[in-house]
Amino acid sequence: MLPLDAIAGLNGFVLFFALPCMLYRFGATTPVAQLLDTSVFFTWLFCALIMVGFSIALSLNERIRWNDAAFGALVAAFPNTGFMGVPLLVALLGAQVAGPMIVTITVDMVITTSLCIALSRLDSADTHGMATALRNALKGMLFNPLPWAIVLGGLSSYMQFELYPPVQKTIWLLADAASPTALFTIGAVLARSQMMALMHDHPPIRALDYLPMALLKLLLHPVLVLLAGLCAIQFGVPLQRSALVVMVLVAALPSASNVSMLAERFGADNGRIARIILVSTAAAFISFSFIVRLIT
Repeated sequence: MLPLDAIAGLNGFVLFFALPCMLYRFGATTPVAQLLDTSVFFTWLFCALIMVGFSIALSLNERIRWNDAAFGALVAAFPNTGFMGVPLLVALLGAQVAGPMIVTITVDMVITTSLCIALSRLDSADTHGMATALRNALKGMLFNPLPWAIVLGGLSSYMQFELYPPVQKTIWLLADAASPTALFTIGAVLARSQMMALMHDHPPIRALDYLPMALLKLLLHPVLVLLAGLCAIQFGVPLQRSALVVMVLVAALPSASNVSMLAERFGADNGRIARIILVSTAAAFISFSFIVRLIT
């Protein structure tokens, strides 16, 4: 079996070093004006909240409780913008797409992720009371390093602050390591969950536990963003149609791989989360290509 300590060490490296460095670099190298596009921000946030609420309502049952349902909702609402979206959409549409994508990343990392971490702590309400559950939820939000990295990067951009060159180079190298390390860890988690099921006679993960979440991510999310954006424009919100195209394409991306790191960190069923990521990534080769052809 894959060593548990090795998997935990990889998760810790990605969650507390590589991903925060990548997000700090995003914030520090993006003009503040692009980080403060409120029309993109609130449209994307509205859709993210709907996705989270609907996914949790669809997932909760006797086997899948708040912890697993919350991270399943996060993986259904959080696209792989940083690892896949930025290089892919810049190649397709040009550098001007970076602004709306940074806003969506900010919403997903700061609000959607923190909300789902908070909801994942509600399982403790059954045994320790609602007050303890709320304290755990607040603690989970405050100690999530990812939104803090974006905030610090945004402040650095606003203040035009530059790190000491050797320090900056180290952070940039860690940021470059985030994507391959996260993808490797997902593979390791999938292999480990399968081996544990075989060796300890754990109940297998049912296809119905992860396939609907992958379909929600690839099909419902982009349709929801498109409809919400068109309604916003109809009601006079200053949302540019070019920004809406970027948002729809971001929503059509597969699930973010870093959710697997968070699920492992907070004790959720990471085998289920990793399968959602795997299925959505494989199926996105067809669905994303179709949506690109349809709206561009």
